[in-house]
Amino acid sequence: MAERTTAMVMPSPSESGFTTEQSSYLSGFVSGILQGRELPFLGQDEARRFTHEPAQAVHGTPLDDLCKEERIKHEKHGLDCYDSILANAATGDFPQDGDVFRYKFHGLFFVSPAQESIMLRCRVAGGALSTYQFRGIAEIAQDWGPGHVDLTTRANVQVRELMPENCPAVLMKLADLGLTSQGSGADNIRNITATPTTGFDPAELIDVMPYARAMHHYILKNRDLYGLPRKFNISYDSGGCVSVCADTNDIGFYAVKVGANVEGIAPGIYFRMQLCGITGHQQFATDCGVLLTPAETIPVAAALIRVFIEHGDRTNRKRARLKYLVDDWGIPRTLAATQEKLAFPLRHLPLESCEPPAPKDKQGYLGIHPQKDGKHYIGICTPVGRMTVSQMLALADVADHFGRGEIRLTVWQNLIIPGVAEEDLQAALTAIQATGLDHRNHNLTGGLIACTGSRGCKYAAADTKGHAVALGAHLASRMILDRPVNIHLTGCHHSCAQHYIGDIGLMGTRVKAADGTTVDGYHVVLGGGCDDQQAIAREVWKSVKADEMNALIEQLLCAYLARREGDESFAAFTRRLSIAELQGLVSLRAAA
Repeated sequence: MAERTTAMVMPSPSESGFTTEQSSYLSGFVSGILQGRELPFLGQDEARRFTHEPAQAVHGTPLDDLCKEERIKHEKHGLDCYDSILANAATGDFPQDGDVFRYKFHGLFFVSPAQESIMLRCRVAGGALSTYQFRGIAEIAQDWGPGHVDLTTRANVQVRELMPENCPAVLMKLADLGLTSQGSGADNIRNITATPTTGFDPAELIDVMPYARAMHHYILKNRDLYGLPRKFNISYDSGGCVSVCADTNDIGFYAVKVGANVEGIAPGIYFRMQLCGITGHQQFATDCGVLLTPAETIPVAAALIRVFIEHGDRTNRKRARLKYLVDDWGIPRTLAATQEKLAFPLRHLPLESCEPPAPKDKQGYLGIHPQKDGKHYIGICTPVGRMTVSQMLALADVADHFGRGEIRLTVWQNLIIPGVAEEDLQAALTAIQATGLDHRNHNLTGGLIACTGSRGCKYAAADTKGHAVALGAHLASRMILDRPVNIHLTGCHHSCAQHYIGDIGLMGTRVKAADGTTVDGYHVVLGGGCDDQQAIAREVWKSVKADEMNALIEQLLCAYLARREGDESFAAFTRRLSIAELQGLVSLRAAA
């Protein structure tokens, strides 16, 4: 950032939310930063600990060969940009140059040109929040954001439209809530996901929340696990009835049961380790032949991540994910390098020696379901993941009055209230419906998922959230489906909404109109799924205008209802037909 020569203007206490004393302290502190002075409370040796030591290479990659993002990290570690966050808060400036990238290490995203504002992405271990934390996030959205939040496809929460002067207060508020956003963006390990019903699911093999939380805190406490070659995802599947899409993660831990007749292995509950899920690149995670006890998952994941840190590609962002290292090395070499960092031997067992997993309930994250303790959980549909502050506060009241004071987020952009007694169900449902939300499982809109889209993301080519809401309303007014269909709308090839695993997946693109301008449009893929229905959707139509999509999908679903065989699912229906046969089901001219 260029050196500042103008006087620094502090916002008034009423504008900043700080007291006069706090503003005075911040003014003096930031003045020291801007003038390049030594921090008064650090000795010279102590201050040096927080600076980057000069090096000629990054994990063996010469500096001249590093890609742009790696050079930014080499110049200053992303976690060390908090001084810049404070300085920009004092002057009301957005981050510039390399700090745009470094801000993401603190979960802050400058989303220009889509919005001239900053988006906060939290870090919610296992998707579990207390009602106190849920209300606190609502307060952040009310006090400094747009009055609403977005639930994400990693069981997380995002708050948009933040201004730079409020970023320190937002981060401090998160810490006061017992939450963090550290490492939720850039080249870091994202929030750890877990089966959203774990701990109360009657069908699960093990409660994975303690392990998801342990992994979360291990990452937070180890600085060397920040600044990977690219982002990294980890997920725990409890063996329960609701999917967490663990097979789309770089590491997916799946709970399995080993019986008494397996030689050399004590019977019990273990985890299979799957590697290299990255559906934006059309690949699911693959079982690597390793069987782990629950306690072994944390050190094994840490060892593998450190192998990735040392050997991942830092020259080409397109080949910097774990998948490409494993593609080059193969699984045996990858596991051998991981083993070198462990104090115990890896245990190998063929997948077929484990008992097969139970199938998933496709939309078991919605509706009323029994728990193992005799109570119930209620899954609530939040259309495309967006919730107002008033809805959040009302749902927190429901969870306190009728549940156990907890909210569970899912990777399907909705939430669950657990622990509702039978006699309280009707009162809880009445209170939920009073918010304008609904628990009922709608086979058309219950699986409607959309990323942020072009209204809030510079990469998106289409208004995914807006189009998704319109599509859901259109279909709900025209037809009734007797089986659930998931429709995923993603704005670009990054596939934050994981369009390749939807029954119907739409990826945003720009489409040329008759007058030579471009309009929102989508490529359409069909037949995706995960877990026991695992499949990468096939592209059927390219560059369809957004205003043609509602009619196209209506025609497609009507054709499915008319031509399916017996109780055939939509995914099975589309998978047995050729691309040409699928295209023949719809008249694009009629759709227009």
